Amino acid sequence: MSSVDGIMVVGLTGQTGAGKSTVSKIFAEHGFEVINADMVARKVVEVGKPCLAEIAELFGSSVINDDGSLNRRALGRIVFCNKTKLETLNSVIYPYITAEILDMIQRFSEEGRKLILLDAPTLFESHSDDFCDIIISVLAEPEIRLKRITERDGISEADAKNRMDSQLSSEFFISRSDYIIENNHSIGKVTEISREVAEKVIDYCQNHPDII
Repeated sequence: MSSVDGIMVVGLTGQTGAGKSTVSKIFAEHGFEVINADMVARKVVEVGKPCLAEIAELFGSSVINDDGSLNRRALGRIVFCNKTKLETLNSVIYPYITAEILDMIQRFSEEGRKLILLDAPTLFESHSDDFCDIIISVLAEPEIRLKRITERDGISEADAKNRMDSQLSSEFFISRSDYIIENNHSIGKVTEISREVAEKVIDYCQNHPDII
């Protein structure tokens, strides 16, 4: 359940390249305030932030650009092919991300905005699912995801596969989610399914006024 009374927090997660952004847009159209965990993750590692200093101390100057900013590709090459180093990175960055997300949820609640979508690729790994009322996972076939990642991020297939391999399995997401959206089809199809799920969540809230 969410840590702030009187709101509904929906966790949106899934595999990299599955297409969560489409689902997120639909929920925003239905009145949900969206917290994008990727954007939060970028914020906490901005130049001068303590999280960035910890990362530099752990992984060395090779992950820092000349202007002092984080070199994401260099860091990715280090952690996505080494589970231990990825876990080390996560242990540093997740507490900062979680603290910022909880602050945002609190601010939304104080402003009277009660429907919140937390778009978080690592929802389970960061334990952010602990403060979600409903969890939605977006999945897609591996070959489709691989194509999307290489085109979206401009990286090699090898780097994309390393990212995919570092994530949780489809079975994990399925067993821990209230809704599963499979995005193997056209944008139109996933949009239609996303609208149905958003409307079901809103109906649930309306029938349970004690939630919001």
